[in-house]
Amino acid sequence: MLFFQLTWESFRFAVTALKSNLTRTILSLLGVTVGIFAIIAVFTLVDSLEGKIKSSFAFLGTNVMRVDRFPFANGPQDYPWWKYFQRPPGTLAEYRFIEERVKNASAVTISASATATIQAGSNAFEGMALTGVEYTYQDVFEVALEEGRYFTESEINASRNLAILGKKIANTLYPNQPAIGKEVKIKGMKFTVVGIFEEEGEGFLDLPSKDEACLIPYGAFNKMYYTGRNGLEPTIAAKGLDTDIGLVALENELTGLLRAKRGLKPTQEDNFALNKTEFIQNAIGSIFDVISVAGWVIGGFSILVGGFGIANIMFVSVRERTNIIGIQKSLGAKNYFILFQFLFEAVCLSLIGGGTGILLVYFLSFVQLGSLDLILSFNNIILGLGVSSIIGVVAGIVPATLAARMDPVEAIRTA
Repeated sequence: MLFFQLTWESFRFAVTALKSNLTRTILSLLGVTVGIFAIIAVFTLVDSLEGKIKSSFAFLGTNVMRVDRFPFANGPQDYPWWKYFQRPPGTLAEYRFIEERVKNASAVTISASATATIQAGSNAFEGMALTGVEYTYQDVFEVALEEGRYFTESEINASRNLAILGKKIANTLYPNQPAIGKEVKIKGMKFTVVGIFEEEGEGFLDLPSKDEACLIPYGAFNKMYYTGRNGLEPTIAAKGLDTDIGLVALENELTGLLRAKRGLKPTQEDNFALNKTEFIQNAIGSIFDVISVAGWVIGGFSILVGGFGIANIMFVSVRERTNIIGIQKSLGAKNYFILFQFLFEAVCLSLIGGGTGILLVYFLSFVQLGSLDLILSFNNIILGLGVSSIIGVVAGIVPATLAARMDPVEAIRTA
């Protein structure tokens, strides 16, 4: 109880000292305010931008491995694209082969895409992303529907002419009326609409959006487009098991199955690429890590200046209250009480500056930057307050220690 009572008294002393020198207090906390604002603003912008870009790649799925000709990992330098171009694309037969034998995947699917025009009466939508899918497509990739349903397995196997439309397409073809159950035309073939995707809204990057996409059964897609070798290249994708080595085990197994299916000899190199969709997200994360470091550097200089300002004002405060310190110690005040008194003043000053900087970032989050929504996360708030506290302790520890070690007789004599 004595400890908490002394702590509360120290806090009261600190607040009183700050109120008595309001102008000096404001000038001292400006450096910390600017520093915390710079760091948290950069982190908020980076987190929001990173989240927006990663969400734009959500169509690739998570914990998914794709069979492609071109690898994701290699950069523009030393990229033998001519060799990858000669590789054979995946086929429906390879998909069936993998689906029957793979053990380290929760689901395997195949899909093929093309750009098409869709019509309904006198209305048309050009540049639609048309994708032919198998029934397992929903198990590998997210298929969020706002209305209607997904295809049944029997409908997929029978290659029924059914379609799931993006919200933008549905609104264009059937404005102000439901599209479920209506007919649309794709390349002269009639399709019945059975589902509508959830609306995604305007994307931050020029990437495929479900709002402008259409899913149809893979067999129906093959009626309009030739897929496989010398045709549209289908994509085989497998979703790994939710284990620590899920994708690693899946990669090894897929490599063995594809080499066996394609009849590759042990001395021959792979003529396919197994791409993890997480590679793109990790690459994006690495870029933003560098930007975050830049934010620390930018804000660090301001915080350093603010720390020196707090330290300077604490030295002045100790000198002004030397007589009071002597009286307190002569009345029995312990060294740690005097230490806490000045240390709390420094931390309180720093927290006010940091809180003001965070408040400015909060107001900044209401500014609309195109399609980017700035979101001040709880983690960034805690980070800002934590950095402020550390700066207050570092800046105030030396003046507080000097005050705590003063000789009471000498301190009382100081006028």
